[in-house]
Amino acid sequence: MFKHILVPLDLSAKNARALAVVLEMAQRNHARVTLLHVIQRIEHIPLGEMQAFYRRLETHAQRRLRLAARRFATKRVEVELVVLIGMPARDIVRHAEAKKVDLIVMSSHKITSPTRPGYGLGTTSYKVGILCRCPVMLVK
Repeated sequence: MFKHILVPLDLSAKNARALAVVLEMAQRNHARVTLLHVIQRIEHIPLGEMQAFYRRLETHAQRRLRLAARRFATKRVEVELVVLIGMPARDIVRHAEAKKVDLIVMSSHKITSPTRPGYGLGTTSYKVGILCRCPVMLVK
């Protein structure tokens, strides 16, 4: 059913469950997977002034994505690694549309306070879920 799955990662421990779900789905559907990390750009500061800083962040992100990709490679799942510098929600949606992704799977924060049901509506996962044209699965 799904042939290209995009997995935006923030490189935190909460991504582990989303990666496990995607690995199983990709194996069953013979899908290819793109692991994506978007480095949050600092607005109003020219990119050139921060070049060395972003390069270090990009190197770190590539290393972490390669570690995550090992699990897919051992299961013979085609995996691509992408690191972008920009605005996470916007660039996840743009990448999904440009690459004709069938499904986005991403981790989401657990609701920790039932008394604050609207808390978290500004999260990246919420924005992607609202803005993206393809299905979005949130894994908690």
